[in-house]
Amino acid sequence: MDQFSQLVGQLNSLVWGVPMLVLILGVGLYLLLGLRLMPWLRIPSAFKNLWQGRKRQGSEAVTPFNALMMSLSATVGTGNIAGVATAIFLGGPGALFWMWCTALVGMATKYSEAVCAVHFREKDSKGNPIGGPMYYIKNGLGKRWHWLAGSFAVFGMLAGFGIGNAVQANSVADALHSQFEIPVLYTGIVMAILVAIVLIGGIRWLAEVAGHLVPFMAVAYLLIAVSILISHAAAIPDAFATIFYHAFNPTAAAGGFAGATVWMAIRFGVARGVFSNEAGLGSAPIAHASAHTNQPVRQGMIAMLGTFIDTLIICTLTGLVIIVSGAWTSGENGAALSLLAFEQSWQGVGSYIVTLGLAVFAFTTVLGWSLYGERCTVYLFGEGAVLPFRIAWVLMIIVGAAAHAHLSIVWLIADTLNALMALPNLIALALLSPVVFRLSRDYFAKSTEVS
Repeated sequence: MDQFSQLVGQLNSLVWGVPMLVLILGVGLYLLLGLRLMPWLRIPSAFKNLWQGRKRQGSEAVTPFNALMMSLSATVGTGNIAGVATAIFLGGPGALFWMWCTALVGMATKYSEAVCAVHFREKDSKGNPIGGPMYYIKNGLGKRWHWLAGSFAVFGMLAGFGIGNAVQANSVADALHSQFEIPVLYTGIVMAILVAIVLIGGIRWLAEVAGHLVPFMAVAYLLIAVSILISHAAAIPDAFATIFYHAFNPTAAAGGFAGATVWMAIRFGVARGVFSNEAGLGSAPIAHASAHTNQPVRQGMIAMLGTFIDTLIICTLTGLVIIVSGAWTSGENGAALSLLAFEQSWQGVGSYIVTLGLAVFAFTTVLGWSLYGERCTVYLFGEGAVLPFRIAWVLMIIVGAAAHAHLSIVWLIADTLNALMALPNLIALALLSPVVFRLSRDYFAKSTEVS
């Protein structure tokens, strides 16, 4: 196992090296400038579109609102609790700054992904819309790029079992075992049964569950985090000063914290930022392609809110709680660090709240990623592969939960698969950027004429 861990660690360092970080931030910045900062300037309009997109048009239709909720169900997960904590543990408080940078340019990336997903999508045998990077690569770039579409589908299918399944079950099982001494196998079995029940109903059930559960859990978590920060209001300015300072300066060892270089802050801030909001991975557009809409730009505006909500709001609050509480110097890592931070602020109940929140977040993430993995599998092997995939997906939950003793290696594998998945998607977005810019110009020109 030690040799395998070293091998995965070396591969992770390679794929998350300077070229990948430059590609993620560079493509996002290029799209943001090409869109003339539209993702930042149109946030109020995006929320208006989101609110209007709640109305269902047909019993089988996935509303634009529920498409975002499916996307958020996959992104709002352990990345917001365990991922933020891991970034701070490995990269210091400055890692949070680089998570923000990833999100700010990632809004343009997520917008572009959804625009391409809706514009180049197809329909399955039942007439339901399907799309994602494999489809906008195939339909937007032509035959000579089909290998890139296939590469994304392979990496997406495999990444789903890591980032969207094993990591989630692993974190929940570990948290419940630590907090309530629940055997990890029991946690895995219960999660597997609940996920299997939802998968029976297909994408409509998944969309309905996400549409009701995600807003509730996100608001509840936000209220708790905000209440803690209010009680530590005096420490918030120093927390921000610490974040900005260590984003560009090494973090000295303190307490149980081993210290971190600026490069570690950048690397783990960007990596965990992508893990959290998935901007650039190509996963979220698979959900947005299912939306009942004929306006790629409107869905793109709704999609970019996923990154805004996930990282700039939820991850920020988690990171601030960890820093103002002083827990970041404790030497704890992952979900245990977040549990400690909330417990120190709300003694007796804080750790229970985070544990339950983590369980719900992870459950919806497993549901959301089941759609992504299934769509990639169907692209590769056809619709006959749906049932075998779902069986394997449910069983993997149990396997992931039982691997609680190997948290670090599970995170490394997930990070590595993320990078391999992002590579073909980012290449495609760069090549398809003229289409995104043209569709955006045309849409806003017509909107101006109408108004």
